[in-house]
Amino acid sequence: DVQLVESGGGLVQPGGSLRLSCAASGNTYSPYYMGWFRRAPGKEREGFAGIHTGGSTYYADSVKGRFTISQDNAKNTLYLQMNSLKPEDTGMYYCAADGGGPYGGIWFEPRRYNYWGQGTQVTVS
Repeated sequence: DVQLVESGGGLVQPGGSLRLSCAASGNTYSPYYMGWFRRAPGKEREGFAGIHTGGSTYYADSVKGRFTISQDNAKNTLYLQMNSLKPEDTGMYYCAADGGGPYGGIWFEPRRYNYWGQGTQVTVS
């Protein structure tokens, strides 16, 4: 099994920055995709950043140009650098590891992710 643990969330003022980390442990493997999801209050879970094992990165329009996803394979750690944060970025942030399935290149499809972290809260206020 694989365990994912997020860290780095907190309270930040609008315009500020945070860096989230997601450490993987256990029976680690090389998933096709790793993703960051968030759930804002009263809204559905949203996939907003993904990274392919080949290094390609993907972003939702809502975060493009402000957030950067990266990974350090030697450390089994996924990162999310968040800059120019806005109040609408507030929510619980989760990392997830791809389990495969018939989803092709749809990196933001939650059903393709078998492993999820417990989440870290980000509040922009």
